[in-house]
Amino acid sequence: MTTSFRPGDPGYDTYRKALNPALDPRPERVVRAERPEDVRAAVLTARREGLPLAVQATGHGTHWAHDGALLLHTGAMTSVLIDPGRRVARVAPGARWRDVLAAAAPFGLAPLSGSSPDVGVTGYTLGGGLGWLARAHGLAADSVLGARIVTADGELRTAGPDLLWALRGGGGSFGVVTSLEFRLHPVADVFAGAVTFTRDRAAETLACYREWIGRIPDTLSTAVVLTKDNTMTIKALYAGDAITGARLLEPLWRTAGPALTDTMTTQPYARAAMGGTFARTFDQFPGLGDDLIAALVSEPGCTVEIRHWGGRIARDSGAAAHRDAPLSIILDRVPTPATRAALARTGRGTSLLNFLSDPTRTATAFTADNWTRLREIKAVYDPDNFFHAGLNIPPAPTTLALAS
Repeated sequence: MTTSFRPGDPGYDTYRKALNPALDPRPERVVRAERPEDVRAAVLTARREGLPLAVQATGHGTHWAHDGALLLHTGAMTSVLIDPGRRVARVAPGARWRDVLAAAAPFGLAPLSGSSPDVGVTGYTLGGGLGWLARAHGLAADSVLGARIVTADGELRTAGPDLLWALRGGGGSFGVVTSLEFRLHPVADVFAGAVTFTRDRAAETLACYREWIGRIPDTLSTAVVLTKDNTMTIKALYAGDAITGARLLEPLWRTAGPALTDTMTTQPYARAAMGGTFARTFDQFPGLGDDLIAALVSEPGCTVEIRHWGGRIARDSGAAAHRDAPLSIILDRVPTPATRAALARTGRGTSLLNFLSDPTRTATAFTADNWTRLREIKAVYDPDNFFHAGLNIPPAPTTLALAS
């Protein structure tokens, strides 16, 4: 059953809001879908009435206000089905990672979820999905096996090979996904948590980190976070036993100095949420030079997160991301000019769709060849760029015929 809200209707203010409190979106209409047919009807209505279409499930990843649009809210579509024999999950577009984690855990299985169980599955996955199991099992987008999608012509279809390739990291530019099927992985308990230190030895720790990451197995994922309250946190997840995990991490901890707090413990993967850093500035890096380390350590007004990539991410191929970068750096605010200059000297200028808030930089989330192919596929399924809200992939002016 479809529910529609216009300005002034009860429920309009509830469903129009984004997660970002700085935004105050004012759509022309909010449509709350409960089944795929409702999604199809909303797309056809928007086309018929000449309204831009925006889609929101959980509110995460919404960095712009869609004023005057038809806002399609899919948060009521939350079904999760687990096939333990095939190690596959099928989810509706409003499902959150907590739903999948809870459903998969009894079978000793885990999805390639994000840092928070409250994040929506579909948006996260379509945008690439860099989670704590990515080094061992790849980006979440790479685990996608199938999708049902309403395309710009209002048709509900099963994604064929070219469209499915585009959905595995190309974001929401190709239609509204009503069902997503993806692989699960045999992961039960992990050694995970965070250890916090003062920032006194942050420079030495980052210098150790740049060498140390070349010696660790793919089953260990880490990030170093420099916070505004003068602390440094090392976050880690090892898909193995605590003794081995602690031995692998010990050189890094020893360099950082005495711990202030330590939450590392063996726990079910479903409980190992460690949060993330809001990305106001994001870039990928080939390494950590001394001048960059000095700038990051002395940056006064930002939380800085240095994240290790590599492993299965670099060995897989797909539409999402630049796979060969070993490191990414996130800052939650625009840094000082000196730090910006240090970042620019060695940064690659590349991104991951999940971390972008500037639509003008969408192309930086893809390699040149993948960007070209995505635009060609877009021209087949959405030649007039109906799905243009947010991080848009514009259709190529001309395209070769592609199999549907």
